[in-house]
Amino acid sequence: MNAGEDRHAERNAAVWDGLAPSYVEDAERQWAAAEPTWGVWSTPESVCGMLPAALAGADVIELGCGTAYASAWCARRGARVVGVDVSTQQLATARRLQAEHDLPFELHHGDAEAVPYPDAAFDLVLSEYGASIWCDPFAWIPEAARLLRPGGRLHFLVGSPLLMLCSGDDGDAPVDDRLVRPQFGMHRFEWADDGSVEFHLPHGEMIALLRRSGFEVEALVELQAPAEAPVAPSFVPTAWAHRWPSEEVWRAVRR
Repeated sequence: MNAGEDRHAERNAAVWDGLAPSYVEDAERQWAAAEPTWGVWSTPESVCGMLPAALAGADVIELGCGTAYASAWCARRGARVVGVDVSTQQLATARRLQAEHDLPFELHHGDAEAVPYPDAAFDLVLSEYGASIWCDPFAWIPEAARLLRPGGRLHFLVGSPLLMLCSGDDGDAPVDDRLVRPQFGMHRFEWADDGSVEFHLPHGEMIALLRRSGFEVEALVELQAPAEAPVAPSFVPTAWAHRWPSEEVWRAVRR
């Protein structure tokens, strides 16, 4: 391990504090949305299935909540919610929007790999591009299992392994239509342009990790971009993501 390699939470917090102003507009839109949509393509909840049908009275924790709009969606459905994030600036936006929407719930500044809540305290662990990519899966997934009651659910959305295998070292460059990285050994991705660190596993390793952590995998939903999207992210053209999955949703149940 290189010097400083284990400081990914600190590095990612600094990056997201800097990026926070550019996410305010999206946060305001998502907090005001009548229906949840997910990921870079705003895929409807009816396709993703990120939120269980019955949330009233449930205890929910969002790991890597950012501006906490997903937590807000859960709170509006009657859940008792905690949002956790390493970025003070993202949480500042979340707190402002809580006040504007009169929707209080707990927000905790901290690392989703080590959450200061008791064992078996929650019914749902949720993550959309939060802990699911910015935390080490070998740490945050066992932590999610610890936090969940038996029968509790883990739902998370991530970039697909195929997207990462077709992505080069420049995080802003569009993905290729060929494999440019090896699948064997994929885990940690460091981006030189901003110093951030992401984590991605191939499907087989993710399934093994989930099962080893006490989960049964219920579904893996590979998401297709619409044929035409109003705005495509810089790193994946719409045409690419219409042919191949750039995002995926995992749903698992705690044994």
